[in-house]
Amino acid sequence: MRTVRQVAKAAGISVRTLHHYDAIGLLKPGHVGTNGYRYYGREELLRLQQILFYRELGLPLAGIVAVLDDPAFDPLAALREHRAALEGRIGHYRTLIRTIDRTIASLEKDEDMEDNDYYAGIAPETRDRWQREAEEFWGKDAVAAAAAKARSFSKEQVAAIQAEMESIRADFQRLFREGADPGSDAVQAVTGRHYRWVSHSWTPDAAAFRGLGRYYVENPEFRGTYDDGELPGCPEFIAAAMAVYADRSL
Repeated sequence: MRTVRQVAKAAGISVRTLHHYDAIGLLKPGHVGTNGYRYYGREELLRLQQILFYRELGLPLAGIVAVLDDPAFDPLAALREHRAALEGRIGHYRTLIRTIDRTIASLEKDEDMEDNDYYAGIAPETRDRWQREAEEFWGKDAVAAAAAKARSFSKEQVAAIQAEMESIRADFQRLFREGADPGSDAVQAVTGRHYRWVSHSWTPDAAAFRGLGRYYVENPEFRGTYDDGELPGCPEFIAAAMAVYADRSL
């Protein structure tokens, strides 16, 4: 039997994540000692492997619970399906890498690319869905204005904006791990940076900024940016911080 810390280390996830999986009934320990310690055996390790594969493939936790608890679930068949899905992803990612390489080369040489080359590997239906969701949430005029402004950025500006977003995300996640209050000075300082980052392409008012926070919670793709299975509750933490910032500062 393995302890919760041993399993977390082997799987590359946090102890907190395993505790969360236990709380929602996704992964119960094989045994709980009289001291309250959780212990995991081979069956639990295999179930965790399935959970992590399904998370990698984008299935939400509630969906994974339903799949794994289905009496008809076949672990061996599921592994074969995972393998096929990942092989398909490999080819897809290779196409995306080629697109990135072409774009890097064009930016370094300050050359234009064919319009279609910018989006090779990104399914048209995915691009259409992103466009539709953005327009439904912020309105067509706001999306068009943001897109026009983004096209005016130099490659140096784009790199700086991307680096700032990575820094902001890391700071939000660090503060969440530390148990900071969304209304604390430290969290609000990061939230202010986030507001200024958003304002590079669009300047939201208080209602829109609060709405953007809700979008981080409700949209699976945005949620995965801050949660990714490791930090359950982090998107809600950021949304709460954004609501406080909207009330105090906008």
